[in-house]
Amino acid sequence: MSNIKLLEPTMEYEKDIWQFRQEIIDSNDKDKFAGCGNLEECSSAKEWIDTIDLHKNVETCPKDRVPSCIYIAVRERDNRIVGVIDLRYHINHPILGTWGGHMGYYVLPSEREKGYAKEMIRQNLQHCKALDIKRVLITCDDDNLASEKTILANGGIFEKSIEVDGCLIKRYWITISA
Repeated sequence: MSNIKLLEPTMEYEKDIWQFRQEIIDSNDKDKFAGCGNLEECSSAKEWIDTIDLHKNVETCPKDRVPSCIYIAVRERDNRIVGVIDLRYHINHPILGTWGGHMGYYVLPSEREKGYAKEMIRQNLQHCKALDIKRVLITCDDDNLASEKTILANGGIFEKSIEVDGCLIKRYWITISA
């Protein structure tokens, strides 16, 4: 696996963000845009970045949302965006506290099985630590074995499965050590 770094999206990556978005649209992936915020609905990278910036602060975050930050996972050797991961500062929200969790993530289908998701979560857990989040909820579909393995590799402890709209969702907790 090549090294990756998690970066807050900037206009420096405008073209790459749009290529990333298009690759998701062109894929047959059922989990399109997981952890990508409103990237699917945006008409430009700038609009997406502006929305992300609003969500970062309690004062500007829409009332029906929770403050959060989204990071692009950039492969260091070629500066390519291989994934996106978000971090919700808290899960005091009906959906997030039940099945959404503290973070969601997406790795391009062409970049899977290279360890990127595992590393993205590992690095995002450091962001959790900086925000003094002591326990992190991460969920995955019952049949998503790749995500389950990734969560377990980052210290996830299975809590239970729940049914949401006819689908089974597994809930995992990761304790952030001091």
